[in-house]
Amino acid sequence: MNENGTNNYYVSVIIPVYNGESYLAEAVESILRQNHELLEIIIVDDGSTDNTAKVVAGLRGNVRYVHQSNSGPSAARNRGLKMTQGDLIGFLDADDLWGKNKLKIQIGHFEKNPSLEIVLGYLQKMQMVSEDKDTPKFKEWDQPIMNMHLGSGLFRKSVFDKVGYLDESLDYCEDWDWFMKAKEMNVPIMVHNEVAYYYRRHDKNITNDTEKNSSFALKMLRQSLNRRRKHHDGQAAALPKLSEFSADTDQLPEDETDGKEK
Repeated sequence: MNENGTNNYYVSVIIPVYNGESYLAEAVESILRQNHELLEIIIVDDGSTDNTAKVVAGLRGNVRYVHQSNSGPSAARNRGLKMTQGDLIGFLDADDLWGKNKLKIQIGHFEKNPSLEIVLGYLQKMQMVSEDKDTPKFKEWDQPIMNMHLGSGLFRKSVFDKVGYLDESLDYCEDWDWFMKAKEMNVPIMVHNEVAYYYRRHDKNITNDTEKNSSFALKMLRQSLNRRRKHHDGQAAALPKLSEFSADTDQLPEDETDGKEK
């Protein structure tokens, strides 16, 4: 049950978007197809220069929209977090999709285990096969993986009071950094093996800049090591792998190093 003593969780979904006119409407539809009545979608436009605002104006559902100057995905998600009204928080990048029945599956785990604060599903990579601007096409690429990706999860709103918001000094790996903090704090996590997220690779993914991505990954790892050393007399305590949180016996591959690919 949620804080109101009812199983009818109110869900807030945060979508940061920057020049996402080609994908945004389909992303929002993947949320609406969950058929969850108590739902709000918060779209944070991070300084788009395309027709994103026009696309938003044509969307159906309980959509809230805010525009800000370009500040990066962490700042956009944090802006959305401050606007949320829900009991549970979800994330979706504007060019990706939620899996079928994501909310039904993940809310079900929260109902069965009230101590859980994070429920994660698997991520399926998708590869672009048609670059048509109006109707880009994708196909599944490799098998689903278990990794630290905000979009794959559903979160109790209260966990952000405990762990904090996303580190806005990280242009990349900010979600991986947040999950590292959550694991350092022993936040209760559960992983189920259904696909919760479809991550669509294309030539405008921000993490195509592999050199910059690697630089921020190293910074994030150093920050985690320093935090753990500070709290364990100079020794960096080992963190559990995501597979240790799995509720499933037949696990698919784990890819923790692939936590931020966009």
